[in-house]
Amino acid sequence: MKPNERDADLVRLMGKVAAERGVWCESYKESCLRRRIAVRMRARGVHTYAQYAEVLDDDRGEYDRLLEALTINVTKFFRNRETWDVVMRDVVSALWGRGPGHRRVWSAGCASGEEPYTLAIVFLEHARRTGDDSVRISIDATDFDRKSLERAARGTYPQGTLEETPPEVMARYFTPGERWIVAPAVRDLVQFAQHDVLRDPPPSPPYDLIVCRNVVIYFDRPSQDRLFARFIDALRPGGFLILGKVEVLFGEARQRLVLENARERIYRRP
Repeated sequence: MKPNERDADLVRLMGKVAAERGVWCESYKESCLRRRIAVRMRARGVHTYAQYAEVLDDDRGEYDRLLEALTINVTKFFRNRETWDVVMRDVVSALWGRGPGHRRVWSAGCASGEEPYTLAIVFLEHARRTGDDSVRISIDATDFDRKSLERAARGTYPQGTLEETPPEVMARYFTPGERWIVAPAVRDLVQFAQHDVLRDPPPSPPYDLIVCRNVVIYFDRPSQDRLFARFIDALRPGGFLILGKVEVLFGEARQRLVLENARERIYRRP
């Protein structure tokens, strides 16, 4: 990529992607957008956005590879174990403490499914440990990337994605093999759907818990403001919002939520 390449060339390229695939990336931070497009440009041996546009014309499959690069999300089961320990201790116990009933959860930006399946396991573990199965859980797991959702729906994973998972949890909720298979009891709690967090309304509010970790950081400030407001509006009173450790609420959103755990970025709607 030439350092003096005009911003207009990038705008034209993304307009081309939007026209062909209906994907608008104007809310991405420009540095993130350029960096991820550059990955595909290097892979195809081109140096300008105009040249890459020609690659897209010649190879329609490159659109899929570009969109995958734009939405890539590295994830594992029980990623950042200390976060999940706090979720189990403070959030899940609080949701159970409200008595029998239905609790709705939204995993926004779920990538290939490790996060919503981890949530399901955490809820099942709480019910098992307490002997209280009076709470019914349903988890809406959404992502923009169709291929990631297809992998998530299959529910099979390489062992490396389980390296942070407690061994006893692996034994209870997975069938080992060349690819580890998520147990039916876990899969039954999760519904996957394609969804654009910035353009589409929340799937089935109100929610008791929304988890969106390491997604907001890729958007510019105005988009973050809109997304935080959307999350808060989708929470029922007393509901929790969990962000990634490097993501911080600001502006009006900070006034509308109570910070429950600063280290783990756990907030509650009063």
